[in-house]
Amino acid sequence: MKKTLVVLALLATIAGIAVIGTEILRPYQGYSGRTIVDIPPGMQAPEVADQLVSKGVLAHRLPFLLIYAAGRWRRHDHLKAGEYLFDQPMRPLDVYRKIVRGEVYFRTVVIPEGSNRFDIARILQRTLGIAPEDFLKVTQQTSLIHDLDPKAPSLEGYLFPDTYRFEYHSTPASIVMTMLARFRQVLHQNFGQELSNRDESLHKVMTLASLVEKETPDPGERTIIAQVFELRLRKGMLLQCDPTVAYAAEIAQRPASPITESGLNLKSPYNTYLHPGLPPGPICNPGKASISAAIHPASTDYLYFVSNNHGGHRFAKTLAEHRRNVARYRKQEVALQHLAPEGARTTRRGQKK
Repeated sequence: MKKTLVVLALLATIAGIAVIGTEILRPYQGYSGRTIVDIPPGMQAPEVADQLVSKGVLAHRLPFLLIYAAGRWRRHDHLKAGEYLFDQPMRPLDVYRKIVRGEVYFRTVVIPEGSNRFDIARILQRTLGIAPEDFLKVTQQTSLIHDLDPKAPSLEGYLFPDTYRFEYHSTPASIVMTMLARFRQVLHQNFGQELSNRDESLHKVMTLASLVEKETPDPGERTIIAQVFELRLRKGMLLQCDPTVAYAAEIAQRPASPITESGLNLKSPYNTYLHPGLPPGPICNPGKASISAAIHPASTDYLYFVSNNHGGHRFAKTLAEHRRNVARYRKQEVALQHLAPEGARTTRRGQKK
């Protein structure tokens, strides 16, 4: 009787091993669809296996754990943290290999031109779950660009706007380093020779480019607006750039828009309605077109511009001409306000005095 039981137990064990062996080498046919499994740093193998089963990637946890145990014993393999995309049935062996190799899923993160570091912090919080304060703290480390801009008050202006691919568990420091590296690449490939032949510092170029970027979405206007600011700087006139006031408000953690008369009196070195010259540094991260405009402004005599209420501006050489443009702007603004739905009416300035 005992001998029979031993034989039965042995047969059951062999059968169990055969079943497990088959499962290790066979894709889980019950899985269909597309899912992302998040493995945080420090998660242990049994918890990882439970995640994979709960997400439907694996039918059972045991095959995965046996593979993991064998891998640890033979090669000291480690399960790497990150997000993993599974979009087809896979063998437990292949699931294990994917995680050990760290074949993580990269999220696409779009940083639009003209985003400032506060905008980027909000984007990263939404897409990667990064705390804004952690990202903003890293953007204060100006030593990272000391060779480019020794006067930079922050990394603003040098976090190049582009489409990036980041892991979900990327650190703020690694993201900043990637964006700075992209800026250096763009600078070298597109503007290295031009800047080396000019007297202007990169600090001035990037600060002016950031103002141009925020003032107009029209590529055809950027060189003209750059010229307006350059001419006003040469004549000692206040720049009166509304986006600098909005940036000053954001630094002070105050509502940035709409800009009101009282807002124009905000005490900040960034407020170009109160302080002559350029602000202490860039107010956003400009794209290539605005950087180019700052390096090569147009050759005109314009000193003023005001919104035309259609996404562009009217330019003027004299104050009298500018006042007529402002009057036209205000008349159109009143008409547009009457046409706007209740609750959607705002106050817009968009003028240079």
